[in-house]
Amino acid sequence: MRVSVIGGSTVTDEQYRQARTVGRVLARAGHTVVCGGLGGVMEAACEGASDAGGHTIGIVPGEQRAAANDYVETVIATGLGNARNVLVVMNGAAVVAVDGGPGTLSELGHALDMDRPIAGLGTHAVEADGIEHVDSPEAAVAYVESAV
Repeated sequence: MRVSVIGGSTVTDEQYRQARTVGRVLARAGHTVVCGGLGGVMEAACEGASDAGGHTIGIVPGEQRAAANDYVETVIATGLGNARNVLVVMNGAAVVAVDGGPGTLSELGHALDMDRPIAGLGTHAVEADGIEHVDSPEAAVAYVESAV
């Protein structure tokens, strides 16, 4: 299954480690990582998935595919700016959110609107049906696998 991994473009070392582990666990389970294709959580998840032999898709906001991080296997350039957030969520059967700022918050809203199950790992404290707050990368992946 494709799983959208969303989160901040600027992260702490611990958040980077968590997102990298999410990507690795997803890839080892045979899932594809979909993300916004840039840095921070997006890069970390792609690095983890790539290191584990998995596939990664990056949906970048600009028109240049070269803007994607080095771990994105398939780059989709949109020229849509942050409007591409809808596409990031739409192309996953579920969502894992790690940390995040306003862009991540918009993606959470889109995911709720699209009825995507969401595992939140240190992300916005939104209390809504459809968001399961978890405390580890492994729990995030287990939740989305069980919810789809």
